[in-house]
Amino acid sequence: MTRFIHDKFAKDLLEELLKDYGTVEPDKRVIGEVTRIDVLFSPITPPNTNLKPLGLLGRFLEFPALIEPYRNPVTEDEATDCLSKLLLIKGELTREANRNDTTLDRSTIPKLWIITPTASLPRLSGFNVSEKSDWLPGVYFLGESLRTAIVVVHKLPKTEESLWLRLMGKGAVQNQAIDELEALPSNYPYRKVVLQLVKNFYRNLDLDENKTEEDRRLVMRLQPLYQQDQELAREEGRREGEQQGEQNLIIRQLNRRFGEIDSSLTDRVRQLSVEQLETLGEALLDFSAINDFETWLNQHR
Repeated sequence: MTRFIHDKFAKDLLEELLKDYGTVEPDKRVIGEVTRIDVLFSPITPPNTNLKPLGLLGRFLEFPALIEPYRNPVTEDEATDCLSKLLLIKGELTREANRNDTTLDRSTIPKLWIITPTASLPRLSGFNVSEKSDWLPGVYFLGESLRTAIVVVHKLPKTEESLWLRLMGKGAVQNQAIDELEALPSNYPYRKVVLQLVKNFYRNLDLDENKTEEDRRLVMRLQPLYQQDQELAREEGRREGEQQGEQNLIIRQLNRRFGEIDSSLTDRVRQLSVEQLETLGEALLDFSAINDFETWLNQHR
């Protein structure tokens, strides 16, 4: 169950961040096989060139992308399983091109991005990986023909460019990414929606009875964030209650003074802010007829 919760958070995060740039298919089933792809991304046409808000993740979207995030360090078998998924997709595309009597467009073949929180040097060297000077440290590429990279989250630089990927890390790396997410300006792209995903993640993890010690520490880290959200919700509910009470009081006063007022006027009262309601409450003493009230409403639209 715990692994499912972490997997769901990673998939929800990727789906939310990528959906503006193309088609996102979580748990994509490969035809004729029981295996599933975590996230399959297909860019829109023409492609969205404003990928800056996604940072490093945006660079994955130059071509269709097969994204496989792992909560725990990816094993050799898991990495080769990912490669087999890529080959299955390539096989489907090749067969489709043959049926249509066309040549397979290489740009339609997805690139595979394996996201792992950590990876040992022996594990990486087993895949004969290399880094590229025009990419951030922590991104390791297999041979060009394999169209695959292993992204080692804990080796990524602690910058905004890598933030979305570091949220899929674990331990201190993930905690720091959450701190940075909270500290972003309120209007920063995707901040609000990703914070909500983090809070949903907390709720699911907190309810899990099979949490690991690491998960318990993560729950404790996220608890203040969730409690702050709950307090804001209660405060908003309190303000809404006060506003509704003020509205009802004003409407009762109007009805007592001028008889049952028209429903359209009642609706307009319910659209007033708390400040406007307070001003209206004071102005009521000066109204000699319902027309005075209507004039006041027209002046305070």
